[in-house]
Amino acid sequence: MTMKPDLLTPKNCQMIFIDQQPQMAFGVQSIDRQVLKNNVVALAKSAKVFGIPTTITTVETESFSGHTYPELLAVFPDHPLLERTSMNSWDDQKVRDALAKNGQKKVVVSGLWTEVCNNTFAFSAMAEGGYEIYMVADASGGTSKEAHDYSMQRMIQAGVVPVTWQQVMLEWQRDWAHRDTYDAVMAIVREHSGAYGMGVDYAYTMVHKAPERVEHGPTLDPVAAPVMPG
Repeated sequence: MTMKPDLLTPKNCQMIFIDQQPQMAFGVQSIDRQVLKNNVVALAKSAKVFGIPTTITTVETESFSGHTYPELLAVFPDHPLLERTSMNSWDDQKVRDALAKNGQKKVVVSGLWTEVCNNTFAFSAMAEGGYEIYMVADASGGTSKEAHDYSMQRMIQAGVVPVTWQQVMLEWQRDWAHRDTYDAVMAIVREHSGAYGMGVDYAYTMVHKAPERVEHGPTLDPVAAPVMPG
C-alpha cells in the first residue's frame, strides 16, 4: 500500500482521462452527469494550467461509446486520443508507452466506469507498472452509487489514494503567492467550483470593487484575496 504522505505537485505526477465519452456517461448513476462533466473539464483545465503530462484514452468510439466530450477536447485540442478495445486501458501498449514517456510514477485518474475501467487500470498499473494511483472520485462515475462506492473502497484497500478534483487543483497550486498560476486557478474556481466560485465573485465585486460586468476576473493580489481555503 502507498503509505507515504506525499503531496501532489506539478512535477511529481501525470494525468489520465479514461473513456470520458457520452455512452459511458449515459450509464452513470453514482453522480449527476452534468456535475460529472463539470468536474472532468475543471480537472482537465487544472492539469493544463499546471503543465501536467496528460493521456486521454477512448474505447470503441465509433461502434459504441461515442466521441470524447467536446469540452475536454477543447482543453487539449492537439492531444492524441488513444483508442482501444479492451476495458482495461493498461492492456493497450499505446497507453503503457504514453505513461512511461510521461515519466512520473504518480498517476491521477479520472474515468468511466469506476467499477470496470478504473478498477482494472488501477490494479494493473500498480501491480505490473509500479505506479501510484490517485483516483479522482468526483471526476469518475459508476453504474450505481453502490458500484462506485464499493469500487472506491476496493481500490483504497489495495493502496489507491482517493482524491477530488478541487483538492487536486489546490494541491498543485499550494501557495497563493504562486502568481504565475493564480489567475488561471481563480478562473477555474469561478466557472466550476459552485459556491466557492460565487464567493470569489462576491469578493471581487463587493470587497475589491472590481467591475461587475467582466468576462474574466481582474488580477488581484494573492496575499490580499480574502476567500482562499487553507
